[in-house]
Amino acid sequence: MADQRMRKPEWLKLRMRTGPEFGDIQRLLSEKSLNTVCRSAMCPNTRECWSRGTATFLLLGNVCTRSCRFCAIGTEQKPLPPDPQEPSRIAEAVLTMKLKYTVLTSVNRDDLQDGGAAHWAETMRAVRTSSPDAGLECLIPDFAGNHDALDLVMKELPEVLNHNIETVPRLYRKVRPLARYHRSLSILERALALHGLTTKSGMMVGMGETFDEVLSSMRDLREAGCSQLTIGQYLQPTASHLPVERYVPPEEFDAYRNEALTIGFSTVQSGPFVRSSYLAGIDEQSNDQPH
Repeated sequence: MADQRMRKPEWLKLRMRTGPEFGDIQRLLSEKSLNTVCRSAMCPNTRECWSRGTATFLLLGNVCTRSCRFCAIGTEQKPLPPDPQEPSRIAEAVLTMKLKYTVLTSVNRDDLQDGGAAHWAETMRAVRTSSPDAGLECLIPDFAGNHDALDLVMKELPEVLNHNIETVPRLYRKVRPLARYHRSLSILERALALHGLTTKSGMMVGMGETFDEVLSSMRDLREAGCSQLTIGQYLQPTASHLPVERYVPPEEFDAYRNEALTIGFSTVQSGPFVRSSYLAGIDEQSNDQPH
């Protein structure tokens, strides 16, 4: 049984790096009333990424219709309607920040017929219009498996289509009960097979999975055509979320990275503080972590 009072080891003591860009981005996002997954999901890399002048924008509000046991984002069944001005405000922010690479993600909106796909597509077009040279990565929800909704987003042809499997199949019922492991794999397959997109996925470890289960899921992702991978340590956001079962040592993250590269992933980020958009847009087989 996991010990919720388990002390964090030394490798999980993050030394913050900031620069003047951090405050500038914080003010800009507040002025434009924009959500970021950096803040809503309590990402440990927020200061580093913002100081680099990058951010991951969170579409469709900061309240999710699902209640995954690992996620810090708030949940309710009837969030506010999508903000029609959000796409243009995000496009303005990308332009003002002079981003060379933009990451978009969203909450699940199972209350909407298309899961928010039309809003996604409008935002992508707005960003491309205002910043045509900026790369675009989209970390999408599963849209409840709605192919029309998925295709609406995929047809906008982001440089990277990211969809996380999050954990191994044995833990799905406990970790993300409204999601389906094979549905997530099929989304990645569809993005590559029908739209020719570069695909990416991510996992968290430390929730009770075994080393071999992680390797098996890696192979599943490669069979689905996924070429980019992120693996990070699960950190319990509040007492009401799933407890950490184990703090995974850095050498094990190195082992995951080596195995992933061996089976054919082109880009792998694996380490305690790695999250889905960490070092997004950096096309290298780097394993550098925040210090």
